[in-house]
Amino acid sequence: MDYEYVPLRLPSNVDRLTANAQLTIQAEYGGWELARVRLYADGTRQVMLRRKVTSDAMPGLST
Repeated sequence: MDYEYVPLRLPSNVDRLTANAQLTIQAEYGGWELARVRLYADGTRQVMLRRKVTSDAMPGLST
């Protein structure tokens, strides 16, 4: 399967509950799922979101 990825960096002043709410909104309305989270020593988080690539064209039809 093909996925598209988007990196997201959350600053250290964003607590875990707020980060969870932001990622839940992205999942619900954007179709994203969590691929990876890295927590750095300074408290920042690097989040990688992914979703399946879909083609809007119907098979067998040219645009």
